Amino acid sequence: MRVLAVDPGYDRVGLAVMEYENGKEKLLYSNCILTDKQAELNQRLQVVGDAITETIKEHDVDTLGIETLFFNKNVKTAMGVAQARGIIIYVAMQQNCTIHEFSPQAIKIATTGYGNSDKVAMTAMVKQLVPDVPVDALDDEYDAIAVGITCLAHFGRKI
Repeated sequence: MRVLAVDPGYDRVGLAVMEYENGKEKLLYSNCILTDKQAELNQRLQVVGDAITETIKEHDVDTLGIETLFFNKNVKTAMGVAQARGIIIYVAMQQNCTIHEFSPQAIKIATTGYGNSDKVAMTAMVKQLVPDVPVDALDDEYDAIAVGITCLAHFGRKI
């Protein structure tokens, strides 16, 4: 299984391509898609969709792991993220990927063992579990890697 793990958004989208190999999670690629804040939402969504398509094809991905929407007080942001999730899932399905969705709490449990972990604990555990995380990785990349850890823990450890 080769998973594209995504921390969805329309402003910044964390990506991680991962596999489970030799008893541990292996990071093959990570990036953060940054869209133009001055562009219309539809243009930003197209950038996200194109980047997902390119990543799936370039890295021969067969599975998408994506975080479910976390509702906050900003409805406008939540709607944009929901639209980005829809684009990401649609594009992955067009590329024949299996789709797995995980709640923020499930990701925290799979990564740290505690469902209310904060960003500091998550980042520290990701660094321990996946030591080849780029030094300059952004928070969104760490979040995507945590999604990848979760997806591989649930579905990627075939014996």
